Order: sequence, then structure tokens, then C-alpha cells
Amino acid sequence: MARLDLRPNCELCDKDLPPHSAEARICTYECTYCADCAEGVLHNVCINCGGNLTQRPIRPMKSLRPEEKLGLTNHPASTKRVNTSYSREDILAHVARIRDLKPENR
Repeated sequence: MARLDLRPNCELCDKDLPPHSAEARICTYECTYCADCAEGVLHNVCINCGGNLTQRPIRPMKSLRPEEKLGLTNHPASTKRVNTSYSREDILAHVARIRDLKPENR
């Protein structure tokens, strides 16, 4: 079973995004941003793939079914911080080029 990394930070502003954060937004490649960056700066555009951003699911702390070995206690979140290598100017230009296209048309 594949699992999300649940990356610990926003790739743009480096804000902490713990596994239980409702502020985390991800693309299909798990690029991770805070809600403020995703909405206010990126306008729902991933700076890497150009895809849309959606709220990251919350992984329960422990397995809620005794027979399963699920939850953060069995599958912890990533501790590896990821930050973008793109300049602010490049990001804004990329977003401006495609932000008005619907995600399904990008």
C-alpha cells in the first residue's frame, strides 16, 4: 500500500505543517504548501508540475481497527524538509502563465 509522505513544511515559505495540519495543500506529486501560499501566492498552481492543489488528508494518530497496522504510530510522517529551488520571480511568472486555466486543461 502506497502512503503519502506527509512532508513537514511548506515548500515555499517553510511554514511547519505537522501531519494533523488542515492547512497543508498538496499536488498529485505530493509537493506541499501551506494554505496561505497555495491560495494567495500560487493561486492553486503547483510550482513544479503545474497541477492543482488540494487539502492534504489527515492520517489518524493510531490504527482505528485493531486488526490493521495503520496510523502515524505505524507509518510516521516524513521529517525531511523540502524547499523550492525556483526564484520568486520564476514562480510568479509560471503561475501567471497558467493560473486562469482550469486544472483539467493544463
